[in-house]
Amino acid sequence: MTKTNPGNFFEDFSLRQKIVHATPRTVTEGDVSLYTALYGSRFAVQSADSFAMDLGYPAAPVDDMLVFHIVFGKTVPDISLNAVANLGYADCRFLNPVFPGDTLSTTSEVTGLRELSNGKVGVVYVRSTGVNQTGDIVLDYVRWVMVRKRDENSPAPEPHVPELPERVAPEAFGKGVPPIKVEAYDFALAGDPHRWGDYAPGEQIDHVDGMTIEEAEHQIATRLYQNTAKVHFNRHLQKDDRFGKRLIYGGHVISLARALTFNGLANAFRVAAINGGTHVAPCFAGDTVYAWSEVLEKEEIPGRDDAGALRIRTVATKDRSCANFPYKADEQTWEEGVLLDLDYWVALPR
Repeated sequence: MTKTNPGNFFEDFSLRQKIVHATPRTVTEGDVSLYTALYGSRFAVQSADSFAMDLGYPAAPVDDMLVFHIVFGKTVPDISLNAVANLGYADCRFLNPVFPGDTLSTTSEVTGLRELSNGKVGVVYVRSTGVNQTGDIVLDYVRWVMVRKRDENSPAPEPHVPELPERVAPEAFGKGVPPIKVEAYDFALAGDPHRWGDYAPGEQIDHVDGMTIEEAEHQIATRLYQNTAKVHFNRHLQKDDRFGKRLIYGGHVISLARALTFNGLANAFRVAAINGGTHVAPCFAGDTVYAWSEVLEKEEIPGRDDAGALRIRTVATKDRSCANFPYKADEQTWEEGVLLDLDYWVALPR
């Protein structure tokens, strides 16, 4: 019996299978600094202990997307080592802030399976849960991923696709958006005067800036998350793939898009939930990422007068400015250059 792990293929998964993922990860200030170096995120609450402590945090919390990537990275050796592509996300809730020194670990449950008609790959749906060292859930989410089959002649499982909510309800945010001392929120230091009440559903924001992805950057980023998916690292293997080169981890695009939203949404101090996400097209080194956002909904957080929630759609593009808000040509067709469609909730001071 081999001692090395070839990763799971589609036929290795079964409905309701539970997986404990290896390697707990203590998040350090070094991780936070490297994350900032990779994406240039400037949100004040995550950047300055003093700013966060004035609002009532014990210290600057770890960037929400860094938490997501670390929890996600734990799942890769068991779920997506043999993946073709990560397809989407739903019902993702950030349930407790994470601070440097916290240790995160992840478990998953298989909630759905569906073989594709070509018989070569299948889609695996998993719900993954990240907890800290005291067992508090910091992140809970569903994703679905296209995974290669080991044997194309193996029988297909009974298809099962889980029902997923269209959105996370604001009353489910809980401790994910802790109360803040809004009177201590310094809008000048945050870099933007706009509060929750200054935004309206239907409003569109071009975030203007673009970032070109370098080959080394996306590989360093993916290693930071201990994400071992072959498609991101192994050029020798990928040269025979249909693209002929390494793919960029979709989460790298998400983090770039989130960092770019600072120009227009600087006071969105917390990502409370991700309702859904689609990686529309592959991304490669040399691509320049732009982003724009639309306010889909504006909701009060029940029982709160310090912060409100905006449901945002952020669309990322490659090598295409977002001045004309590119999205879909029709219900089924994306416009040229669209990379990412991310539907999520952010919290802003009132």
